[in-house]
Amino acid sequence: MTDLQGRLVLSDRVVDGTLSFDGVIRSIDERGGAEGRYILPGFVDAHVHGGDGADTMDGAAAIRRLSRFHMAHGTTTILPTTITRPWPDVMDALRAVAEVRCDGVADGPAIHGAHLEGPFVSPHRLGAQPPFAIAPDPAHVRAALEVGIVRVVTLAPELDHADTAIAAFAAAGVRVSIGHTTASFEQTEQAICRVCAAGGTVGATHLFNAMGGIEGRRPGPAAALFCSDASFAELIFDTHHVHPGSFRLAHRVMGDRLLFVTDAMRATGLGDGPSQLGGQDVMIRDGIARLPDGVLAGSVLTLDVALRNAVRAGTTITDAAALVSGNAARYLGLDDRGALRPGLRADFVVMNDAFEVEEVWVEGVRRR
Repeated sequence: MTDLQGRLVLSDRVVDGTLSFDGVIRSIDERGGAEGRYILPGFVDAHVHGGDGADTMDGAAAIRRLSRFHMAHGTTTILPTTITRPWPDVMDALRAVAEVRCDGVADGPAIHGAHLEGPFVSPHRLGAQPPFAIAPDPAHVRAALEVGIVRVVTLAPELDHADTAIAAFAAAGVRVSIGHTTASFEQTEQAICRVCAAGGTVGATHLFNAMGGIEGRRPGPAAALFCSDASFAELIFDTHHVHPGSFRLAHRVMGDRLLFVTDAMRATGLGDGPSQLGGQDVMIRDGIARLPDGVLAGSVLTLDVALRNAVRAGTTITDAAALVSGNAARYLGLDDRGALRPGLRADFVVMNDAFEVEEVWVEGVRRR
């Protein structure tokens, strides 16, 4: 049994106390503690392409590398994420994620599964996705599901075959995330209803990005997601993809159904300079990644930075912790993590009073 003392960031309050744990939390004693040291539940990143020079599309070794990199920034559960590439490349990436999940990542985070972001996206809302979008026809959907590793799929509901794809993914327990879409408010509402009717869980891929904004006469997908009590939504809070005011609005409306993701690319952690995303040239300047035409190209965000950005925007540390941990765990159906509570996995992030990562624990073992 191991004990950790500090300021425990619980779901509803912060208390000085002691955690006792092995692979799971055995008890919480709300006495004692260590000044200037916060203990938060491990972070959950449901959308991450790369980091430290590695990318999900590069194969198993790269997936292990990017996973260890993000773990050092507090992520204890990760979903390596594909990009829109030729279908054989996408399938190879899914099989690589399945291999890494089966074997595990030594000294790394838990691999929950893959986020299939592309190729079932609109060719008119690619954002930084390469131009290999295809419709989610039954054969492609069946092939993706047969790998047994997809946990989230980004899907544009206006595409041909979208209705049957939504039903198939939802029935398989895959979270259907609306994104990279030209869908109207009405089309988005219908997609949300289809997911729910199939017994599934609906989300949104990087809210506000690659889906248009909210206008008085054209409310669009974001407004439909706001109006649904069943919808979750990702948000990239690097303050470049989403203005702090838009974050505050989304958080006020969606509450515990909003979750931070990094959407991080291979250049994350490497500083400014040239890089690539899905075979496309990207330049990072002042921490902002763009294609040559100026389009935002993923991010170089880590979840510890997203948490600090939320705190700077006026979010309480309990709510900020939920944004990087508990909300994503609930969205993904991971009821064994995402909070400091007896019986849950001993996944922790220890941070100093500036909310910088000092220690990371995965299932009761210190990894950093």
